[in-house]
Amino acid sequence: MTGFADIIGHEQAAAHLQGAIRSGKVSHAYLISGAEGSGKRMLADAFAAALQCEEGGTEACGKCHSCRQAAGLNHPDIIYVTHEKPALISVSEIRSQLVGDVAIRPYNGKYKIYIVEDAEKMNTEAQNALLKTLEEPPEYAVILLLTRSARMLLETIRSRCVMLSLSPLRPEIVEQYLMEKLQLPDYDARVCAAFCGGSIGRAAELARSGYFREVRDKAVFIARNVSVLDIPDLAEQVKQVAQWKMTITDFLDLLAVWYRDVLYFKATRDAGSVIFRDQIQSIKRAASRFSYEGLEMVNTALQKAGERLAANVNFDLTMELLFLTIKENER
Repeated sequence: MTGFADIIGHEQAAAHLQGAIRSGKVSHAYLISGAEGSGKRMLADAFAAALQCEEGGTEACGKCHSCRQAAGLNHPDIIYVTHEKPALISVSEIRSQLVGDVAIRPYNGKYKIYIVEDAEKMNTEAQNALLKTLEEPPEYAVILLLTRSARMLLETIRSRCVMLSLSPLRPEIVEQYLMEKLQLPDYDARVCAAFCGGSIGRAAELARSGYFREVRDKAVFIARNVSVLDIPDLAEQVKQVAQWKMTITDFLDLLAVWYRDVLYFKATRDAGSVIFRDQIQSIKRAASRFSYEGLEMVNTALQKAGERLAANVNFDLTMELLFLTIKENER
């Protein structure tokens, strides 16, 4: 089972929760925020298991009956609030699974713990229904709200929770994890770490996907050949990304990593800190073909392309504008 010892890079948050267990001052509500894959659920699971562990320590023993139940996700006093609609947690779901259930005392342990993932998906009615419980919680209740952004929840909710924010991990921490735990080659680990936005879960997902290397190579191919391929051919190359089930915006982010490498090398001539280090000769050539202003224009165009696709602007038009900008800024 996953415990506090398995959590990477969020030692301060883990220490806070373990300190609460040690002192016996466990709050009735915690709001844990962080990007997708940042480790919110892992932290919540470790806290819940430790609270219920029969050994009574600050780390779940992993051996007692309670820990085995927690590891199997069938502990009667650790409740995961679910929702039918992907983008919405309704008031009826909060009432039936949490507000109405919390009056029932724990079956086995000292605590009854509720874990609400994607808490920002609670509509206003659901949040207001939860508010009453947060204001007058039973002494045994512990509610863990997990969210991408605390700001997406009502201030009245936030003010009644202990707030823990999981910051993005430094790329070198993610890179080390990928090489040591997942045996990813250093060049792939470096790109994953730069691409994942400090989310170790996202990085691990990419590393295990089996297609990230192919998509990475496609991004490199386009970046190296953008000057010689015509725009329809470039757009067709990007369309092929869909067969690897990777979103186009993710693919654009890989291109952005490439052009940031070009800009970095142009400014510093430091090949050792380039992400696409195995492509250093191509990076050098690209650095000589772009001005600083041109690279700034390219990175802006990549951001705009992602925004246009998110707004359902025509794909072909979006790609045409992007590659026109890149070509116009080469020299």
